[in-house]
Amino acid sequence: MTLDSTGTLALAAAILLAGRFLNAGIAPLARYNIPQPISGGLAFALLAAAAHAWSGLVVETSATLRPPLLLAFFATVGLSADLGRLRKGGPKLALFLGCVVPFLMLQNAVGTGLAILLDQHPLIGLIGGSVTLVGGHGTGAAYARIFEDTHSLAGVMGLAMASATIGLVLGGVVGGPVAQYLLRGQMPLVERASGTTEVKSDAATTEGVIVTTCLVLFCLLLGGRLATLTQGLPVALPDFLWCLFVGVVVRNLVAPALRLPMSDVSIDLVGSTALALFLALTMATIRLWELAALAGPLMAIVAAQAAFAVLFATLVVYRVMGRDYEAAVATAGFVGFSMGATATAIANMQAVANRYGPAPVAFLVVPLTGAFFIDLANALVLTGAITLPVFGE
Repeated sequence: MTLDSTGTLALAAAILLAGRFLNAGIAPLARYNIPQPISGGLAFALLAAAAHAWSGLVVETSATLRPPLLLAFFATVGLSADLGRLRKGGPKLALFLGCVVPFLMLQNAVGTGLAILLDQHPLIGLIGGSVTLVGGHGTGAAYARIFEDTHSLAGVMGLAMASATIGLVLGGVVGGPVAQYLLRGQMPLVERASGTTEVKSDAATTEGVIVTTCLVLFCLLLGGRLATLTQGLPVALPDFLWCLFVGVVVRNLVAPALRLPMSDVSIDLVGSTALALFLALTMATIRLWELAALAGPLMAIVAAQAAFAVLFATLVVYRVMGRDYEAAVATAGFVGFSMGATATAIANMQAVANRYGPAPVAFLVVPLTGAFFIDLANALVLTGAITLPVFGE
């Protein structure tokens, strides 16, 4: 069954509603801050797998809506970045980046070691490492082609897609519980701060949503154009990062000059909606029967990587970032993009922030790291790793 754009959007809405009902009816899902698109998406994946086993039915969704929804979300990240309030986030960004590079090296060491123990080619360890878990589907596909050509590894493309998909799901499932565990001793303080924030926050209005939507569309158009114009440069930024940067410029220069009303609540509403729909559409593409057929030893590697990411996040990232509420939210984000994608990281953080209150520094540091710096660091780490003798023919 093939769905057009309208049908695909309706399916995403159904997944979000299912996630809402599941989180409301199953207490642990809400208690441990599981994002609604993840819980609803897993429920749909199970139903789709059952339908496929029973009748061979496969639901094909349209991929048209996912890119603009993700770009819209990153535009709202930029629009919410009031540099006057967030200037103090600079040192935190440096600290966060200081955690990322050693983690990438250790993640690949863990994957390679497990691959050797499981009698797999060491490169499978990189596939079950930062190639797909930090790099996602795009980086996984790129390196899979390289490994197929240079090492004649059959089926590595399927393994890469399976690893990226499993990692995305695990990153969304474990990030919330990690934050909840870290906040267990801070609950009275966090809840008081949350209550104070709610009293001071403004309400979303039709005008605020319309203005925000217009600005988001402007960021998408200009960001996409800048990405196209800079494609030939030695360092080409991805389109979503251009949209984020345009949003920062609009918020801090254009909007004050034109006296445009900027509502943080409206920006959060538009951004949260775009992200939720993007994640729901992504979860709608998961085919559990294909993952089960492809995973094999890779499942054990990725599961071990999830455990390692949780340990590193709680023992290193949380402490380096200050051991406070902002640090707990940033740690949930770290788990998200260390296993899945920046979108998963933000969903983890939003699930915590929606319950306990905003974390502006974390919401600046994590997207910037996950959107740009992590990819650059990952490319450098992988370039060096592949030259090691253990990965030879």
